[in-house]
Amino acid sequence: MKSPRLLFFFFAILCSSFSFAQIAVETPEPPYIKSIQFRGDTFLGELPTIKLGDPLQLSFDDIIGDEHDYYYKITHHDADWSPSKLARSEFMRGMDNVRILNIENSVATLQMYSNYELTIPNKFTQALTKTGNYLMSIYSEEGELVFSRKFMIYNPQFAVGVQIKRSRDLNYVNTKQVVRFFVDGGEQPIINPRQNVKVVILQNNNLKTGITGIKPQFTVGNKLEYRYDQETAFWAGNEFFNFENKDIRGATAAIRYIELKKLYHNYLYTNLVRADVPYTFNPDINGNFVITTLQGRTPRSEAEYAWIHFSLDHTEVEEGKEIHVYGNFNNYVTNKHTKLVYNPKTYRYELPMLLKQGFYNYKYVLVEEDGTINREKAISGNYWQTENDYQVLVYYRRPGGRFDELVGLGSSNSSVITN
Repeated sequence: MKSPRLLFFFFAILCSSFSFAQIAVETPEPPYIKSIQFRGDTFLGELPTIKLGDPLQLSFDDIIGDEHDYYYKITHHDADWSPSKLARSEFMRGMDNVRILNIENSVATLQMYSNYELTIPNKFTQALTKTGNYLMSIYSEEGELVFSRKFMIYNPQFAVGVQIKRSRDLNYVNTKQVVRFFVDGGEQPIINPRQNVKVVILQNNNLKTGITGIKPQFTVGNKLEYRYDQETAFWAGNEFFNFENKDIRGATAAIRYIELKKLYHNYLYTNLVRADVPYTFNPDINGNFVITTLQGRTPRSEAEYAWIHFSLDHTEVEEGKEIHVYGNFNNYVTNKHTKLVYNPKTYRYELPMLLKQGFYNYKYVLVEEDGTINREKAISGNYWQTENDYQVLVYYRRPGGRFDELVGLGSSNSSVITN
C-alpha cells in the first residue's frame, strides 16, 4: 500500500500537469479599474503586436485612488495560447513579480483616481528575449489576480503578403471580406509547413474573432500560398460609431447635451440600427480609443471621468437576448457592465458607462440566448465596402524547437479591396 505522502506527491504532479495544459484566457478588469491602455509604438489603445526589442507600455486607472500596490507577472505561450515549455529565464532577462512604481494621482478632477504606468524594458525587466505570445497579469498586494491582457512579440524572419478580396460566393459577395496571403521563408527552408507553421488572422485587433487552424494550400519552394475563400472570410461589418469629449463641457456632433452632477454626464445622440439601410462611409479608428483632454496638459492625471449615456433606437428584443456595447476600450468584452437596458418610456436601449475623456470607437452587438454574439448582422449590418484593418501572424516551430516562434507579420486594409 502506497504511503499517504507518496499519494499526495502523485496527486500534486497530476494537478500541475492539468494546470500547465490550460489555455491562457484574459481576465476582465473589476469595476474600479478603468482606462486600460496597452500599446507598443502607437498612441492608440489596442492589442499590442510589437517587434522584438521594441518597448511595451501598459497604463490603467484605479478610481478608488488610494495608491494601492499592484504587481505584474509575464508568462510565455505557444500559438494556441497554451503555456510554452520555456523557463522564465529563457524568455526574460531580469525578473517580474515586481511592484508597479510609476504612479500619478489625479489633479483637479471631480473623480479621484490613481494612474499606474508600466513600461518594458525597465530596471527590473530588462528585456523579453523570445518571440511569441505573452500574457501580462496584474496582481494586488494580497496576491489576487486583478486583470490580464495578451500581447505578441514578433521577429520578421518570414515575409508575409496580404490581400483583401470580395467573396467568390455570391451568397456573401456583398457581406464578407476575404483575406488571402502568402508566407515566404526566403532562404530559410520551411520544414513540414502543414504541421509546423500556424497562422492567426485578425480583424481590427480583435483576438476573439481571430481565424486559426488554416493550412497552406500550395507550396512553391519556401513560399506558402493561402488562397482560401470562406475559410479565411470575415463578416465585413460596418464602420464604428464614435464620440469625443476632450472638452468635457462642450457638446459635439456625437454628444447631444451635458449635465454636471457629482460628475459630468455626456448624453450621446441616439444611434440607429443600420442593418437594413445603405452603407455610408464614416471615418473611424477601427474600434480603438485615445485618452485626451483640453482641460489639462497631461491626460494621464488631468483628464476627467464622465458618465457616457449610450442610446440605441431598437425595439425590445426577445426574452433571453441582450444588446451590449463594445470596442477596444473594454477589450471587446460583453458582461453586465456593457449590457443596455430597454427603457419603455423612450422606446430605446440605454446604458450609462463611466469613461475617461478621449476619442472612442464603439459598436452594438446582439448576444443570443445561448451566449453567442451576433457581432454585426443584427444591428450594424455587413457591407463589403467597410474599412477594416487585417493582420496575419505567422508562427513557426523549428525542428527540435521547444516553442512557437512568431516569425512574420503581414497587414492590409480593406480600403484596397479587390474582386
